[in-house]
Amino acid sequence: MQVLYEVDATAHPMADALDARLEDRPLKYRSDVSFVRKLTYGVTRNWDVINSILTRYAPDWPLDQMGIVDRNILRIAIYEIGGMPNTSLQIAINEAVELAKRYGSTSTAKFINGVLSTLADHENDIIQQIVPNVGSADDDSLDDDEEWEDE
Repeated sequence: MQVLYEVDATAHPMADALDARLEDRPLKYRSDVSFVRKLTYGVTRNWDVINSILTRYAPDWPLDQMGIVDRNILRIAIYEIGGMPNTSLQIAINEAVELAKRYGSTSTAKFINGVLSTLADHENDIIQQIVPNVGSADDDSLDDDEEWEDE
């Protein structure tokens, strides 16, 4: 979330923002690093498609009028729905609402839930439009409990 916020607010290169956040707050497990990379690369790779989905299916909420936190929570959820087939629609919505409670204003959780409930009716269309992130970040062979080791 913080990486996408930084990219959106400052136009810093995503890879630089991601590396800086991982340096600031190292993750203990290799699988967590893999997941964060997969998610951030997936969202940024599909940035324009995700924005188009939001514009098309949620026209009452123009992107330029949304808060940066709100926009990026929605981007994460849309990528999870369309680009991460092991994440169910309901889990993506619940995670987004939890992020909204943690990082957003008092009305953000309700707003996020409303937008994603509208988008839920278009789940199959979203799945067809999002390009899943492929490569090393997709390596599911890593054990969730395997600690990250710098080499």
